[in-house]
Amino acid sequence: MQIAIGLYDGFTALDAIGPYQVFSNIPGVDVVLCAERVGPLHDDNDLLHLTIEHTFADVPTPDVLLVPGGVITRQLATDRAPVVEWIAAAHPRTTWTTSVCTGSLLLGAAGVLDGIAATTHWCAYDELRTYGAEPTEQRVVRVGKVVTGAGVSAGIDMALTLTGLIWGQDMAEAIQLAIEYDPQPPYDAGSPSKAPAPILELVSAVIAQQEAELRAGA
Repeated sequence: MQIAIGLYDGFTALDAIGPYQVFSNIPGVDVVLCAERVGPLHDDNDLLHLTIEHTFADVPTPDVLLVPGGVITRQLATDRAPVVEWIAAAHPRTTWTTSVCTGSLLLGAAGVLDGIAATTHWCAYDELRTYGAEPTEQRVVRVGKVVTGAGVSAGIDMALTLTGLIWGQDMAEAIQLAIEYDPQPPYDAGSPSKAPAPILELVSAVIAQQEAELRAGA
């Protein structure tokens, strides 16, 4: 089985690396990192630098397609960037099409989410709705072969969910134990419905500023 993680400059690292860590523990699975072109690729902080060896053209028919999120996804979705074209072309032939965080905007731009429930980072619910999706605050949402994960860290939950669906609960639990995924956060502010209002306002403002700076620099 081939699992292709589609990347682009400005992706959020944990969105991709969390699922990668889960899937790369499954025996016999071919996990491929791919992008528009080979060579160096940078995360949204420009601190993590990956060397990409496969283009989207190299993996036209993955069994599992996964796209991570990032602040830049709104722009990529609007511009129908190469990653969106790859999703649109590959989705009819995938067994599973998945996203983490605002990667769902890329699925939406590719026409994958029209009329179905999906999740994303909480800051992008309204944007997700413009692509015909029905946003939900659930951590992982599955509709048919489409599985979407909420923001950033939810990629691990999404990957473990998919592992259970494909390889069974024993495999998913074994990997969960192997990576010691046993969340016990010291604070209970991990969703907009739980976070104190001042924290929600602060984080919303920071994200809005990041998006404005990205648009200004485009």
